Amino acid sequence: MARIVKINHVTVIVDDLEKAGEFYEKELGLEPIPAFVFDYPTGFFKINDEQQLHITEWKDAMSFRGHICVMVDDFNTIFWRMKELGIIDTKPWGKVRILPDGAMQLFVRDPSGNLIEISSHPDDKDNLDPKIFEDELYQEGLYVSGREDYRGYKAENATLYHQK
Repeated sequence: MARIVKINHVTVIVDDLEKAGEFYEKELGLEPIPAFVFDYPTGFFKINDEQQLHITEWKDAMSFRGHICVMVDDFNTIFWRMKELGIIDTKPWGKVRILPDGAMQLFVRDPSGNLIEISSHPDDKDNLDPKIFEDELYQEGLYVSGREDYRGYKAENATLYHQK
């Protein structure tokens, strides 16, 4: 049986290609790279040597909770910048938190309304700005939906970051 070995790219739908492209380049530090010559507005961005983010302009409906998750190399800087921009979204998954594995997480919306989870690597927890934990956007513990439906594949030692 064939199996998935990695994610090559994720495509998010945007309603203004130029505005979204500027956000991903200027605010999240992604490098624009050449895209195929499609007959619709699209942009490709390099995340690392193996992964890309693609944006494409359509009039599709946006998801409220569906998201992509990206890891950043400096959670402190991104937290304060996203707060300054006023785009941290606590409605779908709650406030900024530290997960049980030590990774920080926050959620923002791009200019088109796409939800992006931004996380730190668990090993970076000793470098976190203590002021984040005092901020009104921070909350202890995991997000609680109130649904009381515990189906799924869960474990106390879960992590966003797997070892090689």
